[in-house]
Amino acid sequence: MTTALPTDRGESIALRLAEAPAEPGVYLMKDADGRILYVGKARNLRKRLANYFKPSGHADSRIEALVGRIADFETVLTRTEMEALILESNLIKRHRPRYNVVLKDDKRYPSLRLNPADDYPRFTVVRRIGEDDAQYFGPFASAHAVRATLAILNKTFKLRKCKAGEFRTRTRPCLHCQMNGCLAPCCRDVPREVYREQVDEAVLFLKGRTRELIRKVRDDMAACAAVQEYERAARLRDKLFALQRTTEKQVAVTTDFLDRDVFAAAVSEGEAVITHLEVHGGFLAGTRHFSFSESMASEGEMLGLFIRQFYEGRAFVPGEVIVSHALEDAALTEEWLGAQRGQRVTIRRPERGEKAKLLAMALHNARTELERLPARRAAGDLPERLQKRLNLGRAPRRVECVDNSTLMGSEPVAGVVVFVDGRPETSAYRTYRIRTVVGPDDYAAMLEVLSRRYRDAGQGDALPDLLMVDGGRGQLGVALAVMRDLRLEGRFDVIGIAKKDERRGESQDKIFVPGRANPVAFGRDADALLFLQRVRDETHRFALAFHRRRRRSVALRSALDQIPGIGKTRKAALIRHFRSFEAIRAATLEELSALPGFNRRLAEAVKASAIASAPAEATEAELSTSASRERS
Repeated sequence: MTTALPTDRGESIALRLAEAPAEPGVYLMKDADGRILYVGKARNLRKRLANYFKPSGHADSRIEALVGRIADFETVLTRTEMEALILESNLIKRHRPRYNVVLKDDKRYPSLRLNPADDYPRFTVVRRIGEDDAQYFGPFASAHAVRATLAILNKTFKLRKCKAGEFRTRTRPCLHCQMNGCLAPCCRDVPREVYREQVDEAVLFLKGRTRELIRKVRDDMAACAAVQEYERAARLRDKLFALQRTTEKQVAVTTDFLDRDVFAAAVSEGEAVITHLEVHGGFLAGTRHFSFSESMASEGEMLGLFIRQFYEGRAFVPGEVIVSHALEDAALTEEWLGAQRGQRVTIRRPERGEKAKLLAMALHNARTELERLPARRAAGDLPERLQKRLNLGRAPRRVECVDNSTLMGSEPVAGVVVFVDGRPETSAYRTYRIRTVVGPDDYAAMLEVLSRRYRDAGQGDALPDLLMVDGGRGQLGVALAVMRDLRLEGRFDVIGIAKKDERRGESQDKIFVPGRANPVAFGRDADALLFLQRVRDETHRFALAFHRRRRRSVALRSALDQIPGIGKTRKAALIRHFRSFEAIRAATLEELSALPGFNRRLAEAVKASAIASAPAEATEAELSTSASRERS
């Protein structure tokens, strides 16, 4: 049923609204172009719509702004309020109206997936929860959080890490097994019930039931000790210690050790933040913030709509949800959450006790995040401001930086780091050994590494939006020449960054762009310069670390070449096992003698050589990242 508002709303609005049904349903507000501005639900559509168009107007400027843009509205009748609630969520998700609270898709948040149907299941990181029989844990607040959790799981519960193809074809235990980090069901006879017990314990850990898991491991350890299975008891002891260390790092927020979620809303001048605290087994498991603009809902209405979107299709719903404001449809939302969970769910707004303190914590976080929003939004438009300040052809979402590292021309190397949307993309970092340059020639080294980096442009790594070379006008000129030779002109922008020269009275680092003699002044965009400096410093650190590894490796090989009886095979065994002079110097004669092909005499010779010829470590000052750095 659609109701078109006449031009003269003041005279006939009452008549038009009187035709609206006094039944439950959903209404859609539209502007003059037919765009949906707002979707809402109501137990009585006539009363709810009349509230929008009352002659006295609205004290809330947000609602007044919405009503001023409404040119048409549409109503959809439903049989019950619950149907209206579900339809409202579906329509908001489909149309994403400007004035509604719209939760972004959770695909950007990683989760852990476990398929119990596998004989020997493993945990994998996914970014979309599928409609299957697998178990999902999360979503986690960041990729770092999910990696840290997966590292604890792998270290504590010894589940397999290999993919399905490797699992089927592997014939020998891998390094994880040799380091006692995997039961190796791929090539060992591991009973399914033993492996399944490890899986069940890992699931308990992910569900936040660590205290229950600790009691179980402690009981199992005591039982093994009672029947003199001391090796298994020792393994359980190590697991117990690992779980206790993990628990010590967690923050206990309630003493009943139950699962619950806490949602707090803060609103100011058209901006809103909802903070979610996730509590597992009484311990704070994670915090996330969700920001919204131009929402016309009150805090209670906003929370209700947000909670329904948040839990839609979610694998886990706790038995209790704590909110900072009373929900408009609390009973209806409880019923809907109970259907999602399969058990009763209670929504509370506590005013005293430890739950009230937990809610106060969430509110404080929400208000603090709301205060930070303007600065965060300014950082969000950093690529556009960089584009304008540097007169670039595109907003630099992907930034690459190249830096050389050498010590008086010895072992020259280069490093390339990549930042995407302001964050380091470490998987795209690359290192290069300079092959064609003899002596300290920074320009020649830059020419080689840029040519190798971009000669197969588009075949492997993605091209950057902005390439930054560490150096002044000279290094920038080399980079532009390489781009011309490789026919990459115009494919991306190129700039140079040089350190300030305090002897000349320079107060900040300099950014050089093609076609301009003087460095760019950043004025109010000082944070943009700080970002470029951060990228340069990360490149410097990365290249320097690689250069030090190269020098240690060369020094170690050179020293080992001088020991009689140490040939290519034995030298490789030493390097593979110990990796550094420090490790060889600290090793005992028994450890050295135990290597393949070694005996006591060779071990003594290696030990003596390691002590006598330890390589000198270059200092930070000695290692120049550009052998002939341009200073102007």
